[in-house]
Amino acid sequence: MKLIYVGKTKNVFMNDSGTYTLKLKDDATGKDGVFDPGENAVGLSIEGLGRESLKLSAYFFEILKNHDIPTHYVSHDLSANEMEVVPAKIFGKGIEFVCRLKADGSFVKRYGGYCNKKDDLDFLVETTIKDDDRNDPPVTLDILVKLDIMTSEEYEFCKQLTKKAAVVIDDELKTKGLTLYDIKFEFGKGPAGVILIDEISAGCMRVYKDDTIVPPMDLGKYIFQKEG
Repeated sequence: MKLIYVGKTKNVFMNDSGTYTLKLKDDATGKDGVFDPGENAVGLSIEGLGRESLKLSAYFFEILKNHDIPTHYVSHDLSANEMEVVPAKIFGKGIEFVCRLKADGSFVKRYGGYCNKKDDLDFLVETTIKDDDRNDPPVTLDILVKLDIMTSEEYEFCKQLTKKAAVVIDDELKTKGLTLYDIKFEFGKGPAGVILIDEISAGCMRVYKDDTIVPPMDLGKYIFQKEG
């Protein structure tokens, strides 16, 4: 494998076969040692987080596959914290689609004058540019089109896929007694068209059990509890 990208929570390798391998780390985004999926810098390291992130990602990717949602997932190796994926070209330098079911985190920080924490947002979708130096600024469709990052058709497709995937994952979490507040996805252009890429783990979503946020290492305990 050839290392082609070093990220905050994963490294990306190119395989001789043409596929890619994502190697997930034990690092999580946050601030002052506190986990926060809305932060754009590594704030803490949790032993075993990479394995848990991979286990959850594979689990959710399989569920999305059963709902005909196109993704880059091929297979995974839990012992090595690795996931094999098909290649995909990201939009610009990376665009995140955030689906918000309830107001929390950065959304309340920005729009707290118009909403309160826990307000229902009904699968509201917003987009942000992945840019650590500029704190991942929100971006509108007009700007994405003007800057030639994506077309309006690609944006609408990603938006609808974001909502569809969020509904599927929300339904699954509800069966575990959990409440999804928000989740972020990233998309790319694969061999057969636009697909959902990256990972789908605790670091990508904000999940609550009753009125308490679920720490990233605890999400898998709720998801896989029936499996021992």
